[in-house]
Amino acid sequence: MPPDPRSGRPVVRRDADGTTTLARSWESLTERLIREAQEAGAFDDLPGTGRPLVLDDDPREGELGLAFHILRTNRTVPPWIAVDQEVRAQLDALDRLMARATDATPPGPVARARWHARLETVLHDHTAAVRSLEGLAPSTAQHRPRLDPSAEHARLDAALDRAPDAGPAATS
Repeated sequence: MPPDPRSGRPVVRRDADGTTTLARSWESLTERLIREAQEAGAFDDLPGTGRPLVLDDDPREGELGLAFHILRTNRTVPPWIAVDQEVRAQLDALDRLMARATDATPPGPVARARWHARLETVLHDHTAAVRSLEGLAPSTAQHRPRLDPSAEHARLDAALDRAPDAGPAATS
């Protein structure tokens, strides 16, 4: 406990049983509270009693070790990593779209326009995620390349043109 600002002397403290003590610092008060709790047996039934502590500290984390520990404990990631996961999810969505286009029946003009509209949605979401990542990432090393819309549309057309024929029933 800090000294009384008016007198400069240690503050007098009375315990629950009425005993007067001088509290010289917070440290001595803290130590006394811990000692009393130990004597009362408050720490006897803690999990892991009698076993070595499991330390998950990584010496490579340095001064950010506590921050990483908090993130791990709360099962969360820094915002830029979450956005990077979104960028990768959009790339996966693009790959799935292209795979479905390859397996689809050759589309007519209306269906082809729908495929390109789906592609535009994926490209828009990917670009938004990449822009967000560029604003949040701690360095340019974590940035992701943007997709070329015209190249992706050409790739979709090529996938749709490779689509298997549905046979003679589709042509009638």
